[in-house]
Amino acid sequence: MSEQLKDKVALVAGATRGAGRGIAVELGAAGATVYVTGRSTRARRSEYDRPETIEDTADLVTEAGGRGIAVPTDHLEPERVKALVDRIADEQGRLDVLVNDIWGGENLFDWEAPVWEHDLDKGLRLLRLAVETHAITSHHALPLLLRRPGGLVVEVTDGTADYNGEHYRLSFFYDLAKSSVLRMAFALGHELGPRGATAVALTPGWLRSEIMLDHFGVREDNWRDALADVPHFAVSETPRYVGRAVTALAADPDVARFNGTSLSSGGLAREYGFTDLDGSRPDAWRYIVEVQDAGRPADVTGYR
Repeated sequence: MSEQLKDKVALVAGATRGAGRGIAVELGAAGATVYVTGRSTRARRSEYDRPETIEDTADLVTEAGGRGIAVPTDHLEPERVKALVDRIADEQGRLDVLVNDIWGGENLFDWEAPVWEHDLDKGLRLLRLAVETHAITSHHALPLLLRRPGGLVVEVTDGTADYNGEHYRLSFFYDLAKSSVLRMAFALGHELGPRGATAVALTPGWLRSEIMLDHFGVREDNWRDALADVPHFAVSETPRYVGRAVTALAADPDVARFNGTSLSSGGLAREYGFTDLDGSRPDAWRYIVEVQDAGRPADVTGYR
């Protein structure tokens, strides 16, 4: 454990699994107090019906060396979000890092289905979960974050601004959701920068989340077995990698130089020198452009 973020308070909204869990744990490993939210608890699962819970995430934060606090929250309910922020204000008096990682849309979009063929209710639900939740959370949390100078907001998305600006992302609704989050960071940067805080958009690469590992029928300890069927998966990364990216940003006294920009875990690893858990340094978005999208055979040489 380091103490880079000792006495800092973070809220990771959407920390049940995946990138949110990895970010929360790494913030804890740097000594932060981390409030973790989501809808899946030990008492009740969300519609994902998966085993991961926010209590598990909070325990992992504490085991890493921080202080994890689980608060069940549906971020589509403004009063619940307000109550969450009021609790943080009462208990801590400050908020230094806000990570908007709320998503919940894996089961709501159909790949390559045009908007007129896509299930409309699922598409609109995806937009509410992926976009409206972030706006609600920022509305209620940012006044607390702005009480002290130096606050950081991280909008977690999929894809950099450059990549998403030139590529169709899976479906109309998915594309719109991920592009909206990128724009949120830009807009928040405009509003927060003059007030002494910083906002960025951050994308992991090909994430070895719990759901992705299950999809390929592997575990973290044997994930390379999936390469026989999906060779480009060789450039994948653990959720802790993007967590280390957030921790590096939160500990950087000059983080304002990134205000309003789009960042990636691989790009920040080059900037700050951190690695993934296995000591590698995956640079997935450069690999996707130069190897995968270019139709070249899978070869991660020079990309991790």
